[in-house]
Amino acid sequence: MARQQTLKQAQQATGSEKHLYTLEVLIVSGPLARSFVKKNKVISRTIQMRGDQTLEQLHQAIFSAFEREEEHMYEFQVGGKGPMDPRARRYVLGLEDGEAGQEASAAGDVERTTIGALGVKEHESFGYWFDYGDDWWHQIDVLGIEEKVGRGKYPQVTKRVGKSPPQYVDWDEEE
Repeated sequence: MARQQTLKQAQQATGSEKHLYTLEVLIVSGPLARSFVKKNKVISRTIQMRGDQTLEQLHQAIFSAFEREEEHMYEFQVGGKGPMDPRARRYVLGLEDGEAGQEASAAGDVERTTIGALGVKEHESFGYWFDYGDDWWHQIDVLGIEEKVGRGKYPQVTKRVGKSPPQYVDWDEEE
């Protein structure tokens, strides 16, 4: 019975990898100066990507969309009640087969896991944590899933709300 469910999920994921996902990425917390937050109540980017593209490609799109400068560790959390839910499935960077440590509890590797394989549906959310030291937390809302992918290069940013916050705040400039 479990094997049949796994096979069915794999078939559904394969079909969903041909879809176009519209994702709204919102910054929910991070090292943001009060003066910046006052001027930018909402900071989000809408990104479209194909279901066959990986979480690593989504990370790169987010990194670029928010004009970040330096790469850091990151992970995605799927299936919980939003960002930071410890019960969510974690997809991490650089997961090797048999690797020990906190990655041993990970559900998958961002380099191999596609958006379509996550099994997310419209109106669901999942989390993205960038830079484990500065703790940039994001909520990713699935705005839409289309069955056909249009022409063009994906992922692509289709909407920007708010300015991109500096990756590193100069706290001396803060009021």
